[in-house]
This record gives sequence, C-alpha cells and structure tokens, in this order.
Amino acid sequence: MVDASNLGAFNDRLFHMRLERSRDDLFGMLERLYGHRPDYPGVVEELTEALEAAWEARPEDLKWRDMSRDLEPDWFQRPGMNGYVFYIDRFAGNLAGVVEKLDYLQDLGITYVHFMPCLKPRPGDSDGGYSVMDYTEINPALGTMDEFETVTRACHERGISVCIDLVLNHTAKEHEWARKAWEGDEAFRDFYLMFVDDTLPKAYESTLIEIFPANAPGNFTRYDEINRWVWTTFNEHQWDLNWSNPRVFIEMTKAMLFLANKGVDVLRFDAPAFLWKRMGTRCQSEPEVHILLHALRAASRIAAPGVIHLEEAIVGPAEMLPYLGRGEHDGKEGNLAYHNSLMVQFWSALAARDTRLMTHVMRTHFPTSVTNATYATYIRCHDDIGWAVTDEDAKAVGVSGFGHRAFLSDFYEGSFPGSFSRGALFQVNEETGDKRISGSTASLAGLEAALETGDAEGIDRAIDRILMGHALIASHGGIPLVYMGDELALLNDHSYVEVPEHAHDSRWIHRPMMDWTRAARLPDGGGTPEGRVFDGIRHILARRAAVTGFHGAVPTEIVDTGQDGLYAFVRQAPTGPIICVFNFTEHWSGLPVSWFTALGATQMHDHLSNAPVMGPEGGVPLPPYARVWVG
Repeated sequence: MVDASNLGAFNDRLFHMRLERSRDDLFGMLERLYGHRPDYPGVVEELTEALEAAWEARPEDLKWRDMSRDLEPDWFQRPGMNGYVFYIDRFAGNLAGVVEKLDYLQDLGITYVHFMPCLKPRPGDSDGGYSVMDYTEINPALGTMDEFETVTRACHERGISVCIDLVLNHTAKEHEWARKAWEGDEAFRDFYLMFVDDTLPKAYESTLIEIFPANAPGNFTRYDEINRWVWTTFNEHQWDLNWSNPRVFIEMTKAMLFLANKGVDVLRFDAPAFLWKRMGTRCQSEPEVHILLHALRAASRIAAPGVIHLEEAIVGPAEMLPYLGRGEHDGKEGNLAYHNSLMVQFWSALAARDTRLMTHVMRTHFPTSVTNATYATYIRCHDDIGWAVTDEDAKAVGVSGFGHRAFLSDFYEGSFPGSFSRGALFQVNEETGDKRISGSTASLAGLEAALETGDAEGIDRAIDRILMGHALIASHGGIPLVYMGDELALLNDHSYVEVPEHAHDSRWIHRPMMDWTRAARLPDGGGTPEGRVFDGIRHILARRAAVTGFHGAVPTEIVDTGQDGLYAFVRQAPTGPIICVFNFTEHWSGLPVSWFTALGATQMHDHLSNAPVMGPEGGVPLPPYARVWVG
C-alpha cells in the first residue's frame, strides 16, 4: 500500500510512465495530421497539460481501478462479461431509478450496462439523444452529473461496468462552440466545416451518401442569417466537427477524459467513420479516421487506462475490421466494435432457413481472432436493420443480392407469404430499392403474430428463435448485448406514432417502455412467454460465464456441417474445443458423433444444457432451432 504522504509523488511518476508508454501512439499519430502546422508544438504542450490535469483530477478509486485493469488487460474479453443496453428514461425513469433496478440486472447475469445517449441534448428533436449540446452535463430530464457518478459507483460495487455514448462526428447546433461560430468567432467557425458559397459543398456532395434521405436529404445546410453553408451529415441540427483542426482533438479529448473521471468504463464512439473529409470520396473510413482513433485510444491509456473504446461502425466487414485495429493500428485502436454482420446473417438465415450465406460471410470476411479487442455481438439494437448483403457474397452462394435483400425486407415487414414476422419499414429509398427494418426481437421472431392467432406451436417456435439468437451471440466471440425488453419478450410498441417527435421514425417501435409489471410476475410466470424467455436468457448468460473457452481472445473457426439449415463454429480454446451448432429451421435435424469427434470433442457434453448430448441411437439430435455447445 502506498503511504498517503507519498501518494502524490507516486501518481505523478505513474502518469509519466504511462505517458512514455503511449507517447509514440499519441504524438506519433498526431504529428502526421498536424505536424505541418506552425502551431503544432503548442498543440503538444497543451494536450500534455490536459492529460496531466485529467489524471490529477481522477478519483483515487478509479486510479486503483486503472491499476487493476493494467494488470488484467483482458478484463473485457472474459466470458463473464454480459451486456445490457437501455434508454435510462424508458428503463427506470431517471438515474436514481437505475440504482433501484440493479438487483434485476444482477439476477439476469449482467456485468456491463450501456446507457443510451444520456448527455445533455438539444431541445426537441435530438436524433434520439445523439445531438449533444454539452458533453459535461447529463440530460436534465434524467438527472445530474452527481447522480450519474452515484450510479457508476453503485454499478462498480456490483461488478458492473458502465458504457455511455460520446458523439465524435458532430455537435448540436446549440452547443457552445456552434453558438460562438454562429456569432462570428472565427476560431470556433474553424471547429466546424463552414463554406461561404455552395461551390465546395456541391463538389463534395457528388460522391457523398445520404444517411437519412427521407427526412434529412443532403449533407449540407444553408443558413442565410450567417451567410454560410454548414456540413450536416445526419440532420440539420447536427453540425459536423472539423477534425483537421487540432483544437477539436484537444477539446474532445478533454470531454472524453472528463466522462472517464465520472466512472465511465467504456466510451462508445458514435459515428467515427465520418470524422475525416476528403474530396472525391464517401468521406467515410478514410485513413486519417484510424489515425485519430489510435491517438484517442493512446490518450485514454495515459490518463484513464481503465477505460476502453467501443467504435460504432455499422459497415461491411472489410471496412469494419480496421476499427478493431489492423496493420500499424493492430491492438491499438478500438477494443470493441459491433458485429453487425452476425446480426444481419442471423436474421437472413432465419428467414431463408438456409445458413450457406451466413457460413460464407463469417468464414470469408472475419479473422478467427483480433488483437486486444473483441466484438459486441447482438441480434438487434436501438437502430434499424439494414440488409448488408453484398452482391458478391450473394453470388458466391448462388442467389441474387438485390433479390435477397428485397426478400428480407418483405419477410420481416411481414408482407412475404408465410412470414412469421411483424416489423416496420424504415427509410425506404425508392431510387435504390433499399428498405430497412425496425422491430423488437420478439416481434421479428414471430411471437407477435403467434399471440395474435393464439398459435401455441407458433409461440413455442418464436421463443426458440429468440433463445437460439441469444445462445449464438453468447458463444460466437465477444460481449453479448441484450437490448432492453428482449429478455421479457416485449413486442413492438405501435403507440410511438402518437408521439409527435417519434412519429416520423419507426425505430421507436422497438424502443418500448420497460414493463415492470410484467417483470414483477416473473417468479410465478415460468410458463408464460416472458417467463420462458427470461429464464432462458438468464440460463444462457450463466452458462456462458462458466465456460472459460468463451474468452474473447479464443479463436472462432467456422465449420461446415453438410446441411444447409445448420450453422456451426468451433471455439479453439486451450482447454479443448467447444463446437457450437445451431439449427435455423423448424424441422428436426442431427449430426453423427463422428462429426463432433473429428473436430476435437471428447466428452460429448453440451455446455449449454450442462448435460450429455448424444441421443439413444448414438447421434446428436437437433430439434427445431436447437443450440448446443459441445465439448
């Protein structure tokens, strides 16, 4: 134990050791971007001072948390990491209410919570909270920063890590920086991308993609009051930051470390792909983006090393994997990234009753493991589902990319003949035919439709689909994320259309209010759909935590089963392989024991059911929507 009188000297020395450890990763990256500027030496000095000030302000309990995680850098890759994602107001009303609900989360087996956007948003439409006007304040409708610190401490006491969003690409136009820019302060106008006429906006626009074509077309907004065009990728009220200005890097680093010092364990960087603009491109995932993210990671390792970064990049595999660090950024960029492809392929295989495309994509585009990083796995999120199936991948398994994407939209909207799903279209693009889908897991999996008709077998099948999906994300590699309400089989909330600020956005159909009345019935509701789903997901998370082979660093090798309806992979753990098989059809199937033993199984024991897996005739029977983890 360090003597209190020497603690200051100890902390000072520790800071400088960490500064030297990550100096090249921070300033080596920034010199490439800003080294040509005459003010660059001042940038280095000011940033170093900001890092040291953040470290000095860091509470002692968090500094010891940093030390623990320096000694156990794989803490976030361990199989006991199980995530839960929610909007604070819809889950518990406010921050004070969250503390009261931690027993519920612990009972479910949760060790990681993601509070959806909770920083102070602009008034009115705020893109679900992603239009932030102050990075240092909590949304007053949810509570205060002091209450936020109370929640993070309560979570830490229960072994729960906390994730919140930090929007990197833009601020609300009401942010202090934007207001000063509006008022004519040239220093702050350089924080944004502003143009005196539309010459450059038109040139950029020729290669840009519209993100919200239905309600926010284009990427620039003209403001007559200030005689400027402003880059607004997402919405008019979200002004893109100018990351070619090192002042932006410094100020965002300060915001990042301020939040880290409030007890945040995981910073989810929103929209990082858009940070760097280059004429003639989509202005997404440019090389400078990864240089910036590498540098931000280094800044955290210096002043808040217990904090990791989740980089939100919902793009194809080739574009997504660099956010986990590839090439010179290997092991030094993001620690987590969303496995969007796994989500898309889960729903694709479920609708088609065919896993060939899923097997091809997972095997072809993803390495068996990544360095100092892992995936955030999920079967749905707060956003819509975009059918990220390329023409090339579809062709590889003999189907039409356009046709398959159209089929999936129709199937999950519920208009395809025989569909079990009840979803809603989101952002239909008439020019490209792109149709994305909104919907809760239970409704997309068939529970809503089955309950409407009282179809008992349909209810059973829907529950099996839900549980198979959660068994998949719990074992595939990474931190599985349960989205609020899915553990209670909550259906679509069609009342969103009655809320003016939500009515235009079908994503609110799968952002219901938490049903605590339903949750209160769980001890006596084992036979209800919600009881069966809750018990099933709780069991899956508990069994995952008990299997050391599900550590995030353990390679995931995709394997063939010889059957189009089955998807399988092997977690190649040092303690022995774990062979995971999923039946994506409503029909019985099976595999011979010899198939499992050829892949290294020795016990023929299912880690999920914690029971022998062989049938009476020696094979391994696989019921409809079966899920087994065989060792």
